Amino acid sequence: MEAMVFLVSTVFKIYLMLVILRFWLQTVRADFYNPISQMVVKATNPVLIPLRRVLPSIGRLDTASIVLALLVSALYMATVFFIKTGYLPLMAIFVTAFSTLIFEVLDLMFYLMLLTALLSWFSQGRSPVEYLMRQLTEPLLAPIRKVLPALGPVDLSVMVFLIGLQFFKILLSGFLPVAL
Repeated sequence: MEAMVFLVSTVFKIYLMLVILRFWLQTVRADFYNPISQMVVKATNPVLIPLRRVLPSIGRLDTASIVLALLVSALYMATVFFIKTGYLPLMAIFVTAFSTLIFEVLDLMFYLMLLTALLSWFSQGRSPVEYLMRQLTEPLLAPIRKVLPALGPVDLSVMVFLIGLQFFKILLSGFLPVAL
């Protein structure tokens, strides 16, 4: 049973992160011709295009992506609950689905920041992955860079962001139910 939960969790979390990434790409107006962006678009379009016919965007806010992320999270929680318990507690599913979505967004931020930091050490700045990572993370790091003093080639903004992110996750875990 644990092996099945692991497999289901892995599949749902990967797709959930792709949907969150799709929303994030649109929010920061990242380069959609980037190969990574194209992969995310191709993975999410089969579900998002029909959903957009029913849920149009509100200004720059892509409501279809948000609803899809909530639906994927709810389906993920329902599947895991059913595998573990054999029944579907609807209220628990919706509460943990919302909580799971929030924690997955925070986890994606963590992974992207970590990848951005690692790429900055080893890359020459010409990689499509690095360019996309900068487009995604720069709006989050810019306010920190305004406050932190410049230390030459050392950029502490990623470390400050990651510490703040972990602090925020710990605070949230006291208020929101932690996902399965």
